[in-house]
Amino acid sequence: MTCGSMRRVTSLGTILAWLDSPAFSMLNVPVSWAELLGDVTGGLCVWLLARQNLLTWPLGLLNNVFWGLLFFRSKLYADSVLQSLFFAFGVYGWWQWTRPRPASGGQQVRRTSSGEWWTFGASAAVATLAAALLLRRFTDSPAPLADASILTLSLVATYGQAHRLLESWIVWIVVDVISVPLYISRGLYPTAGLYVIFGVLCVMCLAEWSRAARAPRQAAAVSLY
Repeated sequence: MTCGSMRRVTSLGTILAWLDSPAFSMLNVPVSWAELLGDVTGGLCVWLLARQNLLTWPLGLLNNVFWGLLFFRSKLYADSVLQSLFFAFGVYGWWQWTRPRPASGGQQVRRTSSGEWWTFGASAAVATLAAALLLRRFTDSPAPLADASILTLSLVATYGQAHRLLESWIVWIVVDVISVPLYISRGLYPTAGLYVIFGVLCVMCLAEWSRAARAPRQAAAVSLY
């Protein structure tokens, strides 16, 4: 290993050690810098996504790095793997949102078709069971089914966001309901609190995207008269 490589490894180790170090304590439980920065970037990411702001995607990539480390340290291995997959989905979503739009106005918010619902539902059910079995057999995960559910449903919701599917917010609400008690059980109190806020934001985002989905239909109806 060259001197340059050694310095890079040492620098990375220093950064990881700092992210693992406590920023403050809550209920006598230390809150790491990874959790604090992950919560801040996660909150901003959802706020920007609700406004269909392109910056939600690069900010989301930072969030994936912070939470990937946090969840791995908390033995939530599926959640940690999820952050790696989120990173790949984030790059895809970023590209999807920056594609040139046709003169008609480009990709708009739309409803999820019945075929998509069946495909997403069946895929998520099979993937959740498989991931839960793997976690139960090969790791010391304290909640394999909940951890696996968050993994698969989050991927479905992220795919839906990249394609501006309205019902992706409903899937996110289900993820929030599962996440809050799981994170409380692992002592991740700020993150659990953030997911409560996420749940409220998801309801607001669902309403906002519903209006956006209705707008083209209303404009088309007006144009007929």
